Amino acid sequence: MKKTKGFTLAEVLITLAIIGIVAAITLPSLLVNVNEKAWDAQKKALHARLAQAIGQMNTLGGYGTYTKGETDDETVDTAAESFILDALSKVYKINNVCGPDKLSSCGIPSKITTLDAVSEINFPTKMSELNEKLLNGNRLDGESGDIVDTKASAFETVNGESIAVFYNPMCGSASSTNHYAQNQMCANFVYDLNGSEGPNQVGKDVGFITAFYNKNPVVVAPVPYTKDYSSSVASFTSGSETVAAQDACAIMGENLRLPDKDEISSMFVNARFINLLESTNYYWSSSVLSIGEKGLAWLQHFENGSMTFNSRDMQLNVRCIYK
Repeated sequence: MKKTKGFTLAEVLITLAIIGIVAAITLPSLLVNVNEKAWDAQKKALHARLAQAIGQMNTLGGYGTYTKGETDDETVDTAAESFILDALSKVYKINNVCGPDKLSSCGIPSKITTLDAVSEINFPTKMSELNEKLLNGNRLDGESGDIVDTKASAFETVNGESIAVFYNPMCGSASSTNHYAQNQMCANFVYDLNGSEGPNQVGKDVGFITAFYNKNPVVVAPVPYTKDYSSSVASFTSGSETVAAQDACAIMGENLRLPDKDEISSMFVNARFINLLESTNYYWSSSVLSIGEKGLAWLQHFENGSMTFNSRDMQLNVRCIYK
């Protein structure tokens, strides 16, 4: 009779154990990568849909009522809810609308983790909780204070996203000279791609989209990197001892770039989420005002929200975003 060979039961069990160990090590990271790719695609689709809808509006300012009282109970604030119901819902499919103090009914989580994956914060419920510096500066109409401290409202999309809206009914039109990010910000959307389900972390399932300018709106959705360039500064163009701001992002990662002036302004509006709330620095944008050795480029001040421009040989901070 011909003798055949095979694996013993012990050998089979050892092999299965090794496969199980390898799977336990590799599967979590594979699932994370799959989730992040899915989130990335969903973010881009959400941005495209919102940008298209907002582009169909004649105006972004002036919706709702805000009359500040001596106490919160006396304050009349229908701004964000009115913007959703009377403006956005006309051009964008919305499943459910939740007014102030009812954000959780639209799947908005009570707490989220910031971009550094270290700090957990309460989900903001009004404009000043996005960034208290939004209420500093000079308004375009000459009055004190840039925007009023309106409360957020929320809605759910037909695709399952939960979105909180922070609305500035007094947003102004674009200026060709110095202006403040908060003057130009009409609506800021903070989204959670899968409602209150985890991980509820900025940069993963949580992010922000900002609509600037009352007329001819610009809608941006920057996804910031976790830290500044080398915790240092760069000039807009390279010099004998400095690296160019654009090159700084390439050095940090081939999938990173310098934000344009509206994207860096969106990052100021949402500074609490990306660990820039305490920053008092100027940050470069990629937007150029004039060319030449002493040409000008736009920059964002994170102390008071001013968006201005200066010589491109200045050394300023750099925070990159993902392409």
